[in-house]
Amino acid sequence: MIMSTVGRGGEGDVGQRIRDEILVIQRNNHCKGGMMEEWHQKLHNNTSPDDVVICQALIDYIESDFDIGVYWKTLNENGITKERLLSYDRAIHSEPNFGRDNKDGLLRDLAHYMRTLKAVHSGADLESAIANCMGYKSEGQGFMVGVQINPIPGLPSEFPDLLRFVLEHVEDKNVEPLLEGLLEARQELRPLLFKPNARLKDLLFLDIALDSTVRTAVERGYEELNKARPEKLIYFITMVVENLALSSDDNEDLIYCLKGWNDAMNMLKNGSNSWALYAKSVLDRTRLALTNTAEWFQQVLQPSAEYLGSLLGVDQWAIDIFTEEIIRAGSAASLSSLLNRLDPILRKTANLGSWQVISSFEVVGYVSVVKELLAVQNKSYEKPTILVAKSVKGEEEIPDGAVAVLTPDMPDVLSHVSVRARNSKVCFATCFDPEILADLEVYEGKLLCLKPTSTGILYNELKEIEILDASANKSEQDGSFPSLTLAKKKFSGRYAITSDEFTGEMVGAKSRNIAHMKGKIPSWIGVPTSVAIPFGVFEKVLSESANKVVAKKLQNLKRKLEEGDFSALREIRETVLELQAPEQLVQELKSTLKSSGMPWPGDEGELRWEQAWTAIKKVWASKWNERAYFSTRKVKLDHDYLCMAVLVQEIINADYAFVIHTTNPSSGDSEEIYAEVVKGLGETLVGAYPGRALSFVCKKKDLTSPQVLGYPSKPIGLFIRKSIIFRSDSNGEDLEGYAGAGLYDSVPMDEEEKVVLDYTSDPLLVDGNFQHSVLSNIARAGSAIEELYGSPQDIEGVVKDGKIYVVQTRPQM
Repeated sequence: MIMSTVGRGGEGDVGQRIRDEILVIQRNNHCKGGMMEEWHQKLHNNTSPDDVVICQALIDYIESDFDIGVYWKTLNENGITKERLLSYDRAIHSEPNFGRDNKDGLLRDLAHYMRTLKAVHSGADLESAIANCMGYKSEGQGFMVGVQINPIPGLPSEFPDLLRFVLEHVEDKNVEPLLEGLLEARQELRPLLFKPNARLKDLLFLDIALDSTVRTAVERGYEELNKARPEKLIYFITMVVENLALSSDDNEDLIYCLKGWNDAMNMLKNGSNSWALYAKSVLDRTRLALTNTAEWFQQVLQPSAEYLGSLLGVDQWAIDIFTEEIIRAGSAASLSSLLNRLDPILRKTANLGSWQVISSFEVVGYVSVVKELLAVQNKSYEKPTILVAKSVKGEEEIPDGAVAVLTPDMPDVLSHVSVRARNSKVCFATCFDPEILADLEVYEGKLLCLKPTSTGILYNELKEIEILDASANKSEQDGSFPSLTLAKKKFSGRYAITSDEFTGEMVGAKSRNIAHMKGKIPSWIGVPTSVAIPFGVFEKVLSESANKVVAKKLQNLKRKLEEGDFSALREIRETVLELQAPEQLVQELKSTLKSSGMPWPGDEGELRWEQAWTAIKKVWASKWNERAYFSTRKVKLDHDYLCMAVLVQEIINADYAFVIHTTNPSSGDSEEIYAEVVKGLGETLVGAYPGRALSFVCKKKDLTSPQVLGYPSKPIGLFIRKSIIFRSDSNGEDLEGYAGAGLYDSVPMDEEEKVVLDYTSDPLLVDGNFQHSVLSNIARAGSAIEELYGSPQDIEGVVKDGKIYVVQTRPQM
């Protein structure tokens, strides 16, 4: 990576120099606006052989004593018309208009710049790197005709012919054969980069030159891709993804993306009706891979850039964009641009939703409609603000106080504004539906909550907060705040109970619902064996003499919390983990687990019991999670009255996990089930893991006809060996009108294994009969459980060897 910024001859990477030197020309010759700024934006976005002609036209224009006719003559003779200038992604609208005082400086700087442009677009750097590795000197005789003086040993025998082909086609307008040759050369070269070699540096510089030529070839091919059919775009994307995979050792995710693109191409060629839906999932996963790459670069490079930049007196704006410029000078930026071209085609073909979420954060703010983000980027908003910006190019800053940016434009995931949004935890999304944008504009000045989902962004006006505030003011005057109330739970004398003993005094609704289902739902739906540590056990353990010091410490920390020091929340959670287990708790839990047919962790050794005990304490400690604590404060719940039971279940090492809503939450259709499925355990579905699940709907009147809405793009699956999970089950989750579900933690005894997923070999995607069977059974299970409870349900479950298991259900909010 560092070598790519230096260059074999010490002159630096010419691709990056193109972006840097145009800024120098503008600054030295006082020509920052007009045509030069438009050309700068075009160069920054993607350079092409047209830039050599534009540079020559400017030189001819200046040498002719600023005759604009000469400028157009040079352009037109080389096939560049006014329409072509306007067709670029960053169009050139203006004509040059230079001051005569800068004539000599402009001619000098543009002549130097021409050498840089030709180095990229004539393959000069590549030729030099090849000649050095192969040991040839041209000396005017043509490449690889002169005497071979010191070739690198171990190069494949076919390598010279392959490299000769690359150089012969490096300036072709049809770049497909060139790209194939470049990738084949990199594949041949790659094994040599992992072997000891006295001239490894020369091999690395050759690989860098090949990679750089891939980028410039793709940029040259942009024009023909403007109106290209999807198969051509997918073909280019597969090549750039492969090039990125060849540039990285940690490339498993990219390799699975590449396999996905090849599958999408085959589906398209075979006339599959779902090719676009499948290709969209691969595109989303590829975007995630790009995002992860960008974040990795940011973590590795940016701290050093900021440290050195501050010592060297570099302008802050330059420090801020340092890592972004490094990333965007490489092939990742080319891939991002290609994905943006294909995305609207896939959306239209697959009749997909209205949103592309670039940075996914749930936020609350006041709506402000602006014409362009650029016009407000230096503004500072006093209140949290949701910006509906009609224009976002990608280079802008996000203004202070903005919590979201919604736009019809679609900047790259690697653009400055996208990187800033993710780093600043700002919600950032593209909306493709003009009606939705028009509806958002109606909320100007109103308070909205934005919630990203697997299908887009849900938004609603928070009128209830205004009512809450008004009620709070009233309560201060007359004490009549209509708060939600909890009945304080007491220790029952039992440390552990079986599912037959689950009552409202002992456990929460999560546990009771599991017990209620046993024997009442069809036998083909499995329900895991469960026991519980009931309400009041935490308080009982805290009162033990062995925990006297911990109790005192918690008392002092709670006092800090009451005084408004919210840093005490983290300290409380850490202090709870210091609790010692009473011997009676250990014995009762052991007896209860064994009598229920569940494994006792202590049988595997003391360390395993300590893992289980730590997991139990983490569930109790989650009562003091920030989000949970502030949620109870908002609705005036007495936090001391919130009690935590612990539902203990044996983990099913799932092939898949699912969540069912028995009323479609997007449409409100009570006759339609909506469900999402992920590979592995359900934490990637209900937790903050990036990517989308497989989603489908199914009509209740025809549970054998599920309809897939979207294929999965989550790159990570979680798997675990035979183990136990400890689920939070608080009395606060049961209150009507209070969305308490999901506020508290469920903790497995063992750490899950993270696996990079390969969907191209997953039977849920490649085996139609298996997919139909699993999705139909999930829908049938949802319908049966809704029928049992008589109301819409939010159900979580897993699939193991084709069998459905339900691990919890609750009323659908």
